Amino acid sequence: MSDQHLVIVGAGHAAGQLIASLAQDKYSGTVTAVGDEPYLPYQRPPLSKKFLAGELALDRLYLKPAAFYEKFGTRLLLGRRVERIDRLAHRVVLDDGSSLDYSTLVLATGSRARTLSLPGAELPGIASLRSIADVEAIRARFSAGKSLVVVGGGYIGLELAAVAVKLGLAVTVLEAAPRLMMRGVGPVVSTFYERLHREEGVAVHTGVAVKGFEGEGRVERVVCEGLLAAADLVVVGVGALPNIELARTAGLATTNGIDVDARCRTEDPAIYAIGDCTNQHHPMLDRRLRLESVHNALEQGRMAAAAICGLPAPPDQVPWFWSDQYDVKLQTAGLSDRHDQAIIRGRPDEGRSFAVFYLSDGVLVACDAMNRAAEFMMSKVLVGARARVDAAKLADERVAVKDCRL
Repeated sequence: MSDQHLVIVGAGHAAGQLIASLAQDKYSGTVTAVGDEPYLPYQRPPLSKKFLAGELALDRLYLKPAAFYEKFGTRLLLGRRVERIDRLAHRVVLDDGSSLDYSTLVLATGSRARTLSLPGAELPGIASLRSIADVEAIRARFSAGKSLVVVGGGYIGLELAAVAVKLGLAVTVLEAAPRLMMRGVGPVVSTFYERLHREEGVAVHTGVAVKGFEGEGRVERVVCEGLLAAADLVVVGVGALPNIELARTAGLATTNGIDVDARCRTEDPAIYAIGDCTNQHHPMLDRRLRLESVHNALEQGRMAAAAICGLPAPPDQVPWFWSDQYDVKLQTAGLSDRHDQAIIRGRPDEGRSFAVFYLSDGVLVACDAMNRAAEFMMSKVLVGARARVDAAKLADERVAVKDCRL
């Protein structure tokens, strides 16, 4: 029997992938995962889409069935919390006072919804969307004719709005920034999504600061400067905060996330961290950052498993993201925040299919593709290759993206 004891704090997407990769990589020690939700590791993206809409059953969210964990011998402690890490003793202390010894510890603590410290923010009827329990609470209030106000025009808020308006709710989106999805996409794409949501019947207000919430016994109104929005339900989607408290209390370095190296190791050689809670140097992007994405969670799960098992690191991959809103699938390759030129292929002001390519000094660094799978897939390859491209050819729909490389 191996004397290796691996403990995972967290049972989300990253943890689920880590367990699967450890099984694939023939890890010989014992594995215990501690999760504060009463569910098997599950996918979060469908929460604001098909699961919210009632089109996906709960068991379809699970990454693996219970039988998989039993077969691999993974012990799942669900509905439990790790309260403290004793690095000297190589032990974690749980919420009931019991403890688990570890030879290797992996922090997969994820992130939590950012809350608003505003007057009336504690009123019933104000929710966030981060977990199965959140969706069930929100869905209980979804009925045709009710008023929903979404505070925040990011991916989750807009996906929620798209589901709600299709179910017959009167939906208002309030975004403090001057455009929708400002952190993730360029101005052309923001303008397209504002038009898309308006066409579907959503009232969209950008550049609006929420001042507070009012109501007798539960929320009834959202108060903004120059605007009062009626609300039977409010969902706040204004970003997420990494769950770093456990790591920080244990003395590990944290910088907008738990600091890890290229193989997801913290400064403590016995402790790794993966998923939304991490801040890692990305060699392809040549900078340190915290990525909130399923792709990053999966890749870091694979990275950590390989490192723990003494295997070579998986190849670096281009970060990618997606969002489903109405009949439009947005697929993003790379990060566009540092581009100096945007090239449009198609007509974003007509229809629902086009792509925007982002260049930095002539090098393709990112692509936003709306219902353009071919452009997305080829862009991933070119972004990963740091390819220089011909801007004129990129704009020409008659030229395949692969043929735009210089």
